[in-house]
Amino acid sequence: MAKNVKSDMMEMWSSSHLNGGSAVWLESLYEDWLQDPASVDPRWRSWFESLADAEITQVVTFPPDDINHSEVREYFKTLVRQPRTGGAGTSSAEHENKQIKVLQLINAHRFRGHQVALINPLQRERGSALEELKLEFHGLSEADLDTVFETGSLAGPDHLTLREILEVVRETYTETIGAEYMHIYETVEKRWLQKRLETARGQYELSDEERINILQQLADAEGLERYLHTRYVGQKRFSLEGAESLIPLLDELVQSAGRVGMKEVVIGLAHRGRLNVLVNVLGKKPADLFSEFEDAVDIQELTGDVKYHKGFASNMQTPGGPVHLALAFNPSHLEIVGPVVEGSVRARQWRRGDTQGEQVLPVQIHGDAAFSGQGVVMETLQMSKSRGYSTHGTVHVIVNNQIGFTTSRKRDARSTTYCTDVAKMVDAPIFHVNADDPEAVIAMTRIALDYRNQFNKDVVIDLMCYRRHGHNEADEPRATQPMMYRTISDMRTTLKIYQDRIEELGVMTRKQIDAMVDSVRDVLEAGDCVVPHFIPDDQVDHSKRVDWQQFLSQSINEDVDTTVDTQTIKKVTEVMLDIPDGFELHSRVSKIYTDRHKMAFGSIPIDWGYAEMLAYGTLVEQGYSVRLSGQDSGRGTFFHRHATVHNQHDGAELTPLRQLGNEKVNFRVFDSLLSELAVLGFEYGFSTAMPTTLNLWEAQFGDFVNGAQIVIDQFIVSGEHKWGRASGLTMLLPHGYEGQGPEHSSARLERFLQLCSEDNIQVCVPSTPAQMFHMLRRQMIRNVRKPLIVMTPKSLLRHKLCVSSLDDLSAGGFQWVIPDDSIKDPAKVSRVVVCSGKIYYELRDKRDRKEIDDIAIIRIEQLYPFPGKALDDLLSVYTGTTDLVWCQEEPRNQGAWDFCKPRLSKTIDPHWQITYVGRSSSSAPAVGSARLHAQQQKALVNEALKL
Repeated sequence: MAKNVKSDMMEMWSSSHLNGGSAVWLESLYEDWLQDPASVDPRWRSWFESLADAEITQVVTFPPDDINHSEVREYFKTLVRQPRTGGAGTSSAEHENKQIKVLQLINAHRFRGHQVALINPLQRERGSALEELKLEFHGLSEADLDTVFETGSLAGPDHLTLREILEVVRETYTETIGAEYMHIYETVEKRWLQKRLETARGQYELSDEERINILQQLADAEGLERYLHTRYVGQKRFSLEGAESLIPLLDELVQSAGRVGMKEVVIGLAHRGRLNVLVNVLGKKPADLFSEFEDAVDIQELTGDVKYHKGFASNMQTPGGPVHLALAFNPSHLEIVGPVVEGSVRARQWRRGDTQGEQVLPVQIHGDAAFSGQGVVMETLQMSKSRGYSTHGTVHVIVNNQIGFTTSRKRDARSTTYCTDVAKMVDAPIFHVNADDPEAVIAMTRIALDYRNQFNKDVVIDLMCYRRHGHNEADEPRATQPMMYRTISDMRTTLKIYQDRIEELGVMTRKQIDAMVDSVRDVLEAGDCVVPHFIPDDQVDHSKRVDWQQFLSQSINEDVDTTVDTQTIKKVTEVMLDIPDGFELHSRVSKIYTDRHKMAFGSIPIDWGYAEMLAYGTLVEQGYSVRLSGQDSGRGTFFHRHATVHNQHDGAELTPLRQLGNEKVNFRVFDSLLSELAVLGFEYGFSTAMPTTLNLWEAQFGDFVNGAQIVIDQFIVSGEHKWGRASGLTMLLPHGYEGQGPEHSSARLERFLQLCSEDNIQVCVPSTPAQMFHMLRRQMIRNVRKPLIVMTPKSLLRHKLCVSSLDDLSAGGFQWVIPDDSIKDPAKVSRVVVCSGKIYYELRDKRDRKEIDDIAIIRIEQLYPFPGKALDDLLSVYTGTTDLVWCQEEPRNQGAWDFCKPRLSKTIDPHWQITYVGRSSSSAPAVGSARLHAQQQKALVNEALKL
């Protein structure tokens, strides 16, 4: 209904007390409307739109009766409160209208102040002011500057003059800090940030001791770069020059983390500035770094890596006690280390029982071009709040040197305003800060960490800086960015700027400052650790450290006992199938659970899903944790696992095997986001920090693993040999030709085999449930941790012949090669077919139907390490033939043939004549026609069986 707003408010004013909180409530709603009108109820939307142009004395329509009118009335009582002005101002319609405009002006600075802030050190003068930040845009003028207005949610006094309000918002939002947070949905978070930012008004006072510490760290950062530049001329170092404020930022982050009780900080960082961080933050000895420059390091059996990829670990003293620092090893693939760090942090948090992220902090340091350009950044951010991957908030730092190698940020590097815009998708606040104002950098570091700890969310510090040299020190940047580098060449360094500030403030004399700067070279030449908080390793409590030596005591060529007695199998099965009363399973799942109960008592053969679940359950029973993740891991893509079940009444989830565990040992299965790259990176990182957990990642289809090829190439297969980083990660890759086309057939077995060397990984193709059972158990029971690549089946999951017995689990073990026990007289065999995986069952079925008794079929279950001797022993019984066929479903240039051919020739008796049977070479893994697939499959089976 329509009312006269002013008379209604005056009536209410006479009978009620002002509720100050209502202004905040309505202002928040109003902010949402400003940011996205569609996010507000249509009735509120139309009402705000009417206010935008209406005078307060006009007749306006309030929202309908189902909207809380009292909140609106209470809010507008603030508009008729007697104003205090520089003169004899009185309440008036004009003042009331301007009050609304003042609140709009405040919010305009919160939304858009960062766009005119002095955050770019390459732009010494402020650009053109935005119209929305001008008084005139809001119907205000200089004549209003001394008028007192309500400040709404602006931190500070309830009433200020417009002049004072302008000073607050300009000092807060348009100086060397540009804050972006109004995109956050949660009002409580926005109010928290407003209080921290607007109370300080850009003036973050530091003590003299803190300022001296900043100066020392800037001197150390610049001094190291200059020293390396003169001593190792022309060598790559990817210097930090132009971004030296990163060093005091990281020091503050570590010290502040320790102050609030953090025990570990895990850092991901690409190559830019890495050497400086190693020496000046983590405490690596300069002498050790110099040895790497001089190539005087003994890498022993490792291949090693370039110095700006290497990780490091150390311990620092903080006001809250020791903090362990870990810098992750990282290849040149920039942002790929992000999910690896998050996985490592998750494992460390689990080890400590840190369920809220209060003890282990992830810190990711990015380049600007990579942060906006690499898709793995988005994938990693998307995991930040998910159940199986959250680390309770990450502090992201962008070393924003405003260029990507030679690519200009304005035209080619991205389409967004800022490189940080992708972080808005997870409601992360973003603090753009001028790196030439290190005190502002420290202030934003403190707020960022406090925000992360308060709300358990990601937060971004955009360290706006520049790159003083080219991409590397031998590169010439002026060839592609002449104007930028003309500006840079004339700029004073951050150290020199801050030296002047320290002197002006009277904190130190020029003589003292010069002495500090000059001493850096002497300290570097001495070669010892330069970080004052460094704790020597022999003074550190290592009780939380993983002892990896115990997991490196065996060879992957050794066998271990993986059998389980029938009583344990029955016990685990009871837990696996324990469904509470009232929990209704889906009919098909109920049938599977009923069958598993029968399998436990030997009534029916054991299928794949049951054997796999038994492997997990028995490992938990023995004290090993299990972590399984993938896009459909709870149920299983092919409806075979059902580790997690769903109540058909209310959708509630249940993971029965979790009942076996406790706080330290448990079974966990997570359905991941639809990502291969970041999720596999996360699981690899987890595996490097949690060797007592069977850590598995399952691809939805094995073919999709190529979406994570970087993780495979740079970490999984080579991480140990480059960096000495062991991992027991297991990859389950559904593989097999069922006529489903080129993208649902092959897990690219050949690519993994090509990467095999020096016992770096294991590649297996188990063909029975028992083989899967023993292989998974072997992965943990054997005291060695190597990645395990498994080609798992699809159609075999329910194949009538692909079954095992209880005896197969309680006796025996994993067989590298499986003989053909159906052959009664080996001497009569005229051909031996060697194969792996699903093709065995098709060969066997056709042979049995044709009643062929002179062809033996041997299965190789582990392709690497290659079981040459075991195969040769099996072949020795077939004395009546030299005809040996390698049969595979994959095209000739794919699959295992190219890998196995030279190994067969080298490891088995040379009298064997080896031939290939399979598909012809192809650029695609399989055909798209089911009819053509069937023809090809029939042809290769017939050829292998001489039909």
